[in-house]
Amino acid sequence: MARLLIVEDDEGIRVPLARALEREGYAADGVASGEEALRLASAGDDAHDLVIIDVGLPGIDGLEVCRRIRARRPAVPILFLTAQDAELDVVDGLDAGADDYVTKPFRVSELLARVRAHLRRTTSPQLSEAGDVRLDRAARRAWRAGDELELSPKEYDLLALLVAEAGRVVTRERIMAEVWDENWFGSTKTLDMHVSWLRRKLGEDATDPQHVITVRGVGLRFEP
Repeated sequence: MARLLIVEDDEGIRVPLARALEREGYAADGVASGEEALRLASAGDDAHDLVIIDVGLPGIDGLEVCRRIRARRPAVPILFLTAQDAELDVVDGLDAGADDYVTKPFRVSELLARVRAHLRRTTSPQLSEAGDVRLDRAARRAWRAGDELELSPKEYDLLALLVAEAGRVVTRERIMAEVWDENWFGSTKTLDMHVSWLRRKLGEDATDPQHVITVRGVGLRFEP
């Protein structure tokens, strides 16, 4: 079970967010200040798999908390929360070592999608396979039956997500959130086009695909 740390002084955000994360199957620790976060970090922050930090904390601000945690744990994913359209917060946060950000007010589903994406990158094995399809995540390379596939970045990301969830249905909404952008408001026809291209590169018959299966009205399932 992944363990997350939420550093947010607004109880109206911190408590519901912790509950939402716990409903998703994560363990969530919530603190209200940078000082508390750093004390918890020094007491064994290596147990946390991801950290969510509000930029506008009282006392030690979120940017400094981010810098100090990043210095102690170079590989832990850090996601920070910032006021809407606060461009300087975004730039400063990324410079401080954050991996990603979400602007307030945010949809919980959007934040959960980003959490899943970052945890998948850090906890998934670098080499993964399902049936005759194999991926090297570090090199972003993919093979089917020993033949390397020439994939675009989005085709690779789509295949990696489906392989990681092999045998399970991945909804169209989750695919759009994790492979494209959580704020994508365009047509999902772009997903249909990428599925078609991916199937062709996998050598599949579009009328009878063996790996990338459409679950009508829901999403896609990768069959090994």
